[in-house]
Amino acid sequence: MMCGGDAVDRPRRRMNNQPKRVSKKETTNVATKTYETLLILDSNHYARDPGGVAKQIDEVITDAGGNILVSRLWMEQKLAYPIDGHQKGTYWLTYFEADGDVLPKADRGFHLAEAVVRQLTIRLDPRLVEPILANARGERIVHSMGADEDSSDDSNASGDEVGENDTEEVASL
Repeated sequence: MMCGGDAVDRPRRRMNNQPKRVSKKETTNVATKTYETLLILDSNHYARDPGGVAKQIDEVITDAGGNILVSRLWMEQKLAYPIDGHQKGTYWLTYFEADGDVLPKADRGFHLAEAVVRQLTIRLDPRLVEPILANARGERIVHSMGADEDSSDDSNASGDEVGENDTEEVASL
């Protein structure tokens, strides 16, 4: 015969034997991802203070909690259509690492920055991060040779670019 106290104690024991339930926020391991932000800057503002604008862009990301990998001027050109009265824009590329919760903070910071006309942030595919960053730094991308290939047979084993003579040899084969 069971008394009322035993019936109450059993469910409690079962609950205590179960693993502790934690919220999704606690169980989710937020991985740092790499992002690319393309900004269209006010050309007049950038021409007056290029260093200040670059510093402001970097501060927006670092203040939000991101880590700048590469930040550089891309180009300046006439816009396809006027944006807020601007006919020309200065394009700026920034690559940074951050958790997902940094993006809304950085987005808000870019909207408040008076030099920024428009901006777009995308997440980079992890397989493409290194080549994209190397290109952004102006580094030369050298492809590693496979295990099957013998580097002594390759006339261009140093990794140098193919010259005119090399092209002619390939064309004559």
